[in-house]
Amino acid sequence: MTRILIPTDFSENSLTAIRYALILYKDLKCTFYLLNSYMPPVYHTEYLMGSPAQIGLGDIAQQNSQDNLENLKGQLKSEFNNPLHTFITHSALNVLSSEVTRTVEAEKIEIVIMGTQGATGAKEILLGTNTVHVIKNTKCPVLAIPSGFEYEVPEQILFPNDFEVFLNKDSLSQLLKIVNSHISQVNVMHVFTGHSLNPVQEKNKKQLANILSKNGFFHEVASNEIITAINEFQVKQKINLLAMVQNKHTFLERLFIEPVIKKIGFHVTVPFLVIPQ
Repeated sequence: MTRILIPTDFSENSLTAIRYALILYKDLKCTFYLLNSYMPPVYHTEYLMGSPAQIGLGDIAQQNSQDNLENLKGQLKSEFNNPLHTFITHSALNVLSSEVTRTVEAEKIEIVIMGTQGATGAKEILLGTNTVHVIKNTKCPVLAIPSGFEYEVPEQILFPNDFEVFLNKDSLSQLLKIVNSHISQVNVMHVFTGHSLNPVQEKNKKQLANILSKNGFFHEVASNEIITAINEFQVKQKINLLAMVQNKHTFLERLFIEPVIKKIGFHVTVPFLVIPQ
């Protein structure tokens, strides 16, 4: 049974992610943990110290969270009616990224699925603040779903890779689960910058080829920038899902510290699977 955590704020953005997850895993036995983290409308030192003006705000926020989760659970059961799927609701007074980290460890979560849109909803923003924090702090794969994305079978997966990291079946377990259940083609793209692969990279590439087997297709792309290479690849071939390993050699780290993300010119238009190193 696959254990999946889905944070939700009950917005259309989060509902898009939930519906995507339920369809993606429709043929697999899963437990979905629906998580809502909340804060009272006024939450500061006076609340913590029990100021009369703040008493009761936490209880109201908690009750609203629990009620909304139960309503969502009922809605999903009615809409999808999948006997393979079980739902567990969880509300918590906590910062989202911290609660996700805690729940992943406590419930042995295998993958987190959530929406990408930030508070501003600006199209230039690759990932919302909450999504970025979850990816940085969570030790399991995170699948981010773009706002308003309509489900597509992940027949074509783009997997940019520099072969700097040794990957095994355990680290790629969630990617392989998607690949095997949908008979996906994984396009492993290496950006060639003029230097041949060193012995470690060659070894890692061979390992990856063995893991992906007949589902893996390797592409050598000449480019000075991986982001440009990804964008150009998506133009030439329809991609349904983008997967990347989070490590210091990828552009992900630069994205997380870049103050103005929009100038990078990279936009996620398909679900984005981030695999921890």
